[in-house]
Amino acid sequence: MLNNIGLPGILLIAVVVLVLFGRGKISSLMGEVGKGITSFKKGVSDGKAEIEAAAADEALDVTPETEKEES
Repeated sequence: MLNNIGLPGILLIAVVVLVLFGRGKISSLMGEVGKGITSFKKGVSDGKAEIEAAAADEALDVTPETEKEES
């Protein structure tokens, strides 16, 4: 059903949203969406860095398990 909205449909929806909420409310909402996207990207990169650091720490310890248990 939503496959064939087209440009006129999208423009109509945009005009209706602009009339209902007003320019100020929409701009503040888009600002919050931008902050959310930035925060999400930062969280993903922090998580990736943490996983890579854990993998690097694990790679440094190459002692076999049997030798660890004997020590």
